Amino acid sequence: MRLGMVIDMRRCFGCRACVAACKTENMVQPGNYWNFVLEYEQGKYPNVRRIFVPMNCMHCQDPPCMKACPEKAISKNKQGVVLINYDKCKGRKYCIAACPYGVIHFIGNEKTFYPDGKKTPYEALPARARHPLHRKKPGIAEKCTFCWHRIEKALKEGKTPGSDYDSSPACIKVCPANARYFGDLDDPNSEVSRLIATKRAIQLKKEFGTKPQVYYIV
Repeated sequence: MRLGMVIDMRRCFGCRACVAACKTENMVQPGNYWNFVLEYEQGKYPNVRRIFVPMNCMHCQDPPCMKACPEKAISKNKQGVVLINYDKCKGRKYCIAACPYGVIHFIGNEKTFYPDGKKTPYEALPARARHPLHRKKPGIAEKCTFCWHRIEKALKEGKTPGSDYDSSPACIKVCPANARYFGDLDDPNSEVSRLIATKRAIQLKKEFGTKPQVYYIV
């Protein structure tokens, strides 16, 4: 199994529901974004249109961030998901410099989501009560995990990743335009594989040889 994502740029209209779902699901630090949307204008006045490019970790087959980390804090699991070990990370930022997609972020001073400085109920939980991927702290790097905590649970329950809300990254099923898809790239019958085979699906910055596992339909 090699998990990947397909994003249909023809459908995306920049609502950023994926951004909100990701931040809520993964308690992403204020100011950081595991999911974000690039926006630009195409054409010449008066014939112009807005283009939206959702971005998250590409979970590359050959991730430069993993090679750059001197602590070996970044690894790729059997399902092809690139993860950061927060206990090993020393915050040296080599991974941030090495990533050609700009999707790895540094956690600065600890912040909370409530403006009065109080912690949310989840933030108040001790680290041992959280999933290891949610035990973040200041001074380390963070990025999209394909919501591995959800996928891991789904696999244990015998579910197919991407088959329903609970077995998909949080950004997938909240998209009102149905522009995001998730599944097994090694399964020729999966929805993501069929879309890549039948649509004009591209990989961003493939010239870097990273072999990203996120595809875009353009």
